[in-house]
Amino acid sequence: MTAISLSCSANPRVLFGAGESDPRFPGWRTNTAKHSVDLNEIVAGGPPKDGIPAINQPWFVSVANARQWLRDNEPVIALEVGGKARAYPLQILVWHEIVNDEIEGVPVAVSFCPLCYSALAFDRRLDDQTLLFGVSGLLRHSDMVMYDRQTESWWQQFTGEAIVGDLTEKRLRQLPAQIVGFAQFAAAHPDGLVLSRNTGYPRDYGRNPYVGYDSISASPILYRGKTDSRLRPMEKVVAIQLGDRAKAYPYSITRSRGVISDRVGSTDIVVFHAEGAASALDSGRINESRDVGATGVFDPKVDDQHLHFNYAAGEFVDVETGSRWNILGQATSGPLRGKQLKPIIHGDYFAFAWLTFQPETEIFRD
Repeated sequence: MTAISLSCSANPRVLFGAGESDPRFPGWRTNTAKHSVDLNEIVAGGPPKDGIPAINQPWFVSVANARQWLRDNEPVIALEVGGKARAYPLQILVWHEIVNDEIEGVPVAVSFCPLCYSALAFDRRLDDQTLLFGVSGLLRHSDMVMYDRQTESWWQQFTGEAIVGDLTEKRLRQLPAQIVGFAQFAAAHPDGLVLSRNTGYPRDYGRNPYVGYDSISASPILYRGKTDSRLRPMEKVVAIQLGDRAKAYPYSITRSRGVISDRVGSTDIVVFHAEGAASALDSGRINESRDVGATGVFDPKVDDQHLHFNYAAGEFVDVETGSRWNILGQATSGPLRGKQLKPIIHGDYFAFAWLTFQPETEIFRD
């Protein structure tokens, strides 16, 4: 197993001056006088500050080792940086929500908010600092509020933006990441590394503490905002933002079609949806949950050639060359074998969450 040495210490120096805590938020040194959102929108989620412990010293194992405890259909967050790929199983992230990691010299935060089903990866570098993130125990619009240990500023996980504290209005750079099945990751990256269960915390990894939450008939937890009548709150969507344009593709459409070619603003995209990944929030054991599939969003051009795709039997085939592609945008056979589609940052979310933060979103319709 490989240990990762982080560039931030576990007890970094606090950058702002000492002062009294805000009585509304005991135990915090956050500068709540500086904020970009209404503080009344921020509520306690149940666990206290660091009650959900982020992983700060992640260990990784090989794909072969991970097969001993990770089933093929189990969902993982796939992240590739500098040509190195890592998988972060949701059976671990559902208990920890944040992993502070470093890949090829790039410090990253891999995060998962179960209440929004938002799996997002960020570059932890900001100006001349490398931030270390923890789970605040606070929520805004049902979404996890992260905090950095340097200034104890609060960050909206859904947007990567600091919303309270000295770093308010600063924004982290988001990195392309996908939720895919473990077997899909392993086939694409046989030499990739998988986050180990050796986290230092006793947890029943593999058990889902949110049984039945991933149901279209469920209700968002601790959500106080309005809902958008265009979609049911717990409908899953594939969603992207390109410039000032946002668009959401309901799972009910992407799963039935497999491939959607579209244009958002001036950008051509292709949306993939393939079977092979279970929900992390369905049955009591994740590996027994129903298959909801994995998604990817890509630029359909390769070497200046615009490709058009069909989907059949878990593979995507381009019309122009007959090459076959996997859910991670890799050509696995045919004339274009070895080519990689450029990923476009996207996410898989419950509709209420995406539409709360992106209310002007256009909804794709058949």
